[in-house]
Amino acid sequence: MEHVGRYRLVKRVGSGAFATVWLANDDLLDAPVAIKILADNWAHQADVHGRFLEEARLLRRIDHPRVVRVMDIGELEDSRPYFVMDYAEGGSLADRMRAGEMTIPEAVRHGVDAARALAVLHEYGVVHRDVTPGNLLFRISRHGEHHLVVADLGMAKALVDASKLTQVVGTPSYMAPEQAVSPTGFDERADVYSLAAVTYALLTGRPPHEASSPVDVYLRAPDVRPSPASEHRPEVPRAVDDVLMRALSHDPGGRFNSATDFADGLESALTAPQTYRAVQRRPKSRVPTRRTRTARWVALVSSSIVLFVVGLFLGFTMMRGGSL
Repeated sequence: MEHVGRYRLVKRVGSGAFATVWLANDDLLDAPVAIKILADNWAHQADVHGRFLEEARLLRRIDHPRVVRVMDIGELEDSRPYFVMDYAEGGSLADRMRAGEMTIPEAVRHGVDAARALAVLHEYGVVHRDVTPGNLLFRISRHGEHHLVVADLGMAKALVDASKLTQVVGTPSYMAPEQAVSPTGFDERADVYSLAAVTYALLTGRPPHEASSPVDVYLRAPDVRPSPASEHRPEVPRAVDDVLMRALSHDPGGRFNSATDFADGLESALTAPQTYRAVQRRPKSRVPTRRTRTARWVALVSSSIVLFVVGLFLGFTMMRGGSL
């Protein structure tokens, strides 16, 4: 397959249980696009087919700069539906993590931008369910500015429901604990947890908890807390630590109530006075400096002279007393 509609396929850039994403080119507009195609083994299941198209309609309805935009929709000859989206040529947050350590302000700013993007989905009543560095992408404007956008709206959960499979959806290391307990018993605060986990990973290079499966998340005791990000990277400000630890609460009631509140908390932490200390303060050295050694030497010499003079005076006094 070389074409999908009028779009020329270039390369596959991602695939999952339900769909494959391709980089393609719109030759009429001379522009790159991303095309998401439903996997062929689900093409003839009506419920899955319908839920897949639901994601496209939802993306089209949101039509916000912080969310990937759908521009076209169609169906292949074998009845598989597809939809055409903006191509995020700036890559993902996962790509940037692999490229090397970010500065503290840069990592926190990405966390804020991601939270603002998720807040848009929440306004439409959509809980993403799978917020990870790989689902947060960058579009590049004509002026070369990089804008973070959210992709993959967690419709995998809806597709699982439609396919009659029993499966917990989400990436374990970024998954809120309640997602591992119930497939429906959570709200936007689950995304807040995942946002905090992503921000933590941007700062430290690792998620707050390592988990290979939802079972690991399910079995984690409620009192098991992640270590503060500053323990892995000492220059992380305490104010940022406090925001992340609150958002990573095992109990949803202990977190921020919304992605907007989380973003506001991070922004406040970023502008707090202590945020901009470059390195952790070092304890004062116990090794005497040159000035200290000189002062000690002067004090010692002075003391010796005083003692010498006092000794002479006492000796002279005693001699006079002895001669009387």
